[in-house]
Amino acid sequence: MARLVLNPTSYNGSVGLQRACCYTEEQKHLLLSIRGCAQPHKEICRFAAAAGAILTADFIDREYICTPTLIYMVDKNGEEEVKIMARTVGIGQQDFEEVITEDIFYVDKTGFIKEWWENKDEVTLITRPRRFGKTLNLSMMEKFFSVKYAGRADLFENLSIWREEKYRDLQGTYPVIFLSFAGVKDTCFSDTRETINRIITDVYNQHDFLLEGNLLNGKEKADYQKVSADMGISLAASSLKALAGYLARYYGKKVIILLDEYDTPMQEAYVGGYWDEMVSFMRKLFNATFKTNPYLKKALMTGITRVSKESIFSDFNNPEVVTTTSEKYEDAFGFTQEEVWEALKEYGLYDEREKVRAWYDGFTFGRKRDIYNPWSIINYLDKHEFTSYWANTSSNSLVGKLVREGKPRLKVIMEDLMKGGTLRTKIDEQLVYGQLDQDDDAIWSLLLASGYLRVESHEIDEKGKWEYELKLTNKEVAIMFEDMVSGWFKASAEEYNAFIAALLSGEVQGMNEYMNEIARRTFSFFDTGKGALKEEEETQDAKSVQKPKSEPERFYHGFVLGLMVDLSKRYRITSNRESGYGRYDVMLVPLKEEDDAIIIEFKVCKAARKQTLEEAVAEALKQIEEKKYAAELEEMGIGQERIRKYGFAFEGKKVLIG
Repeated sequence: MARLVLNPTSYNGSVGLQRACCYTEEQKHLLLSIRGCAQPHKEICRFAAAAGAILTADFIDREYICTPTLIYMVDKNGEEEVKIMARTVGIGQQDFEEVITEDIFYVDKTGFIKEWWENKDEVTLITRPRRFGKTLNLSMMEKFFSVKYAGRADLFENLSIWREEKYRDLQGTYPVIFLSFAGVKDTCFSDTRETINRIITDVYNQHDFLLEGNLLNGKEKADYQKVSADMGISLAASSLKALAGYLARYYGKKVIILLDEYDTPMQEAYVGGYWDEMVSFMRKLFNATFKTNPYLKKALMTGITRVSKESIFSDFNNPEVVTTTSEKYEDAFGFTQEEVWEALKEYGLYDEREKVRAWYDGFTFGRKRDIYNPWSIINYLDKHEFTSYWANTSSNSLVGKLVREGKPRLKVIMEDLMKGGTLRTKIDEQLVYGQLDQDDDAIWSLLLASGYLRVESHEIDEKGKWEYELKLTNKEVAIMFEDMVSGWFKASAEEYNAFIAALLSGEVQGMNEYMNEIARRTFSFFDTGKGALKEEEETQDAKSVQKPKSEPERFYHGFVLGLMVDLSKRYRITSNRESGYGRYDVMLVPLKEEDDAIIIEFKVCKAARKQTLEEAVAEALKQIEEKKYAAELEEMGIGQERIRKYGFAFEGKKVLIG
């Protein structure tokens, strides 16, 4: 008879005492059948007793949440060992029923059900970054509450929510309307409205049984049939409220409404230029569905951003809004460090935990630090490779556009952040999309809500407003921004690389040739509109130390970010810092003695003075000398012979370097 080592490992990685024992075929069959029971540890203990194994009290007393999957491993000596088999990793799985029934890797978040139900808020709006389990959690909510899933104890009996009898009684007892706006990504308002109409129509089609019998009168049945892809704004706005009324009448209970990715149409409207029309439509839809709806029991909405009350919520003032800085539902979305550690144990990757922390940790929700984004963790468990997963799951088009076209100050701050620095700023979590082009603070608010920045600390200032210290979230996000900056010059990659080579070797002629080609191809890429090439304004204020710079700065500060990314292994690159008697534009400090230091000053030709490119270059070089910008380098022990100074002059898309 073979020797058996019983290794009863729970989902959370705890291991009891292993003892050798003999077993019969009957006992073997019993062990392999231990699945799908509410208390699997008792079954394991029953088998262990029959087989003569000894288990520690720690093992016996421990509460098991998930049923382990048990397999036999036969080693080369013919001895058999019972081990826990790691569950299958499912990339992109968002249907709770399939995750549970197919035994796909899942971190138990059913505690969110209890927390949400016991908070008596009628309408809850939760914002979290993309790929943070919002859709899966709403799918879980649907399967738990919906009458369509009545009697589906099998989906929850091995999860934490099933420990309490009152929640076992609550499962499957409410009518639920579940819809998602995640796929609403059209380029014009008419197409967007049609897409939303189709989503609502699909929800109606799922409830066609309401048309049977005499529950609805003739007029109501006629209105029901009018819900379609081409229905008007008025009918669409009231459609979900009407459906809630029909369901409440049918089941004798008020309705739960779940809306996933509520803000996707708003972001697309901002980018597509049909914001005002979209706001008007969504305001009417949300007001009818969530504010003036007497058939509503509770509602849960999720999204990435908190769109300002003045936009779509001006007629809708009753939601409980939970953002990334709120303390409610802190660990309901994303994986905690403890959950990640246990997952790494399950897949034999626990020794890599510190690398996992550096790459994928860094999110903070409320007071809860060390939150990991699930998408990256799940992909890492599957592929065992450290790379950017979460940062590459969407185009990041809005973020890229805002940083690329942002003011020079924004790019200077991005330089600091990409070097590991921090930013202190006020945050308004009620995002006003219309302010993103003018207000840097609005951009930082968007980056925080989207998960690209994390809160290091926060405090209340003397005016009672919260001020936050922000930092790039983790290594994965930093790499995303580096790739984004490199992509700005992709259209002229050959010339850009040639310019870098010429800059490093001091070939001014080559620098001029390649920089002009780069500017010709990419200058408009950084342009925000008609004012991009307007002349520099002169200030008459004698007290003003600095003169306002003109729009070409958007281009050359973007160019500086590119230099920083590509030369980071050879130079420490800074811009707009004090040295001597003023602020230089760009300084490249060599990390190796064989490289020269480089100072660059940018100038824009002044049309009012009819200034030539040559005169602008001379002015830039004169400023470098008069303001003693080399002082900082000399203090580092870098001699004048190792300091190269360049003036870059811009006139429209023309550039002269001297």
